[in-house]
Amino acid sequence: MNIETPSNVRWWRYTYRVPMLIWHISVHLPITLIMINPLTARVYLGGERLDYHMVRFWQGNLMRIFGFRLVKFGTAHAGACLSVANHVSWLDITLIHSQRVVHFVAKSEISRWPLIGWMARRAGTIYHRRGNTDSLSAVAQLMVERMRAGESVGVFPEGGSSTSFVVRTFHARIFQPPVEAQVPVQPIALRYSRGGALAHSVPFRVGEGFLTNFLRLLGESGGDAEVHFLAVVPVAANARRALAELSKNAISRVVGANQDTTQSDHRQPNAENRAEITLSAKS
Repeated sequence: MNIETPSNVRWWRYTYRVPMLIWHISVHLPITLIMINPLTARVYLGGERLDYHMVRFWQGNLMRIFGFRLVKFGTAHAGACLSVANHVSWLDITLIHSQRVVHFVAKSEISRWPLIGWMARRAGTIYHRRGNTDSLSAVAQLMVERMRAGESVGVFPEGGSSTSFVVRTFHARIFQPPVEAQVPVQPIALRYSRGGALAHSVPFRVGEGFLTNFLRLLGESGGDAEVHFLAVVPVAANARRALAELSKNAISRVVGANQDTTQSDHRQPNAENRAEITLSAKS
């Protein structure tokens, strides 16, 4: 159930969150971008690349400005892997990057989003042009190359965000690159909660675009933003369809919402999920 935040409370949150956001963009962002360069990629801080540390610093503080407490469960796989997660909100990439920097595959439209697109490009995002077969093949090959080079690549196998927490079909085709690269798959369950219950105000509402959702969430009450790094799934004994099912089932058990067990897409149409990528054509 969505509970509307009273307008007076929403505007009160804007009075302190907007200045924090402006400071974060005008001061912290330039520093972060300066620190993302080939030189800092060779400098390590506490066992982590300095440029990755700066990305996590910026993304984590952005989540806190929106009122979320970051809660991490499990351990991110240290080596190359395909990181797969359920897709709830545009916040998902920010949330994962606050804990582990991965090279996400995303729709090319995100590259044009204010601030988010800019940051994503600097973080090594792999962009896919929706509906372009050549782009699909090139992205798959680049995913293989990045994983063979020891990087973690992140994808949302559902093919788009939803208006709910329902975990929909994980399309098998997107699991072919780790099979070719011979690296494991790590499922990541994302859960936004308030008082232990799912925060249903976080997903896009029907007909809601990015900017509208961004501003609405900036005025919403906070909560817990949970990242569950689950046990890796080896590829040696599993074909891509099995990888998809095992990953989806593991995430669904944590999210605690009903699953869509069909091949059809039950998303409500909105401006964001109409434009989602995908590498998720049925296998």
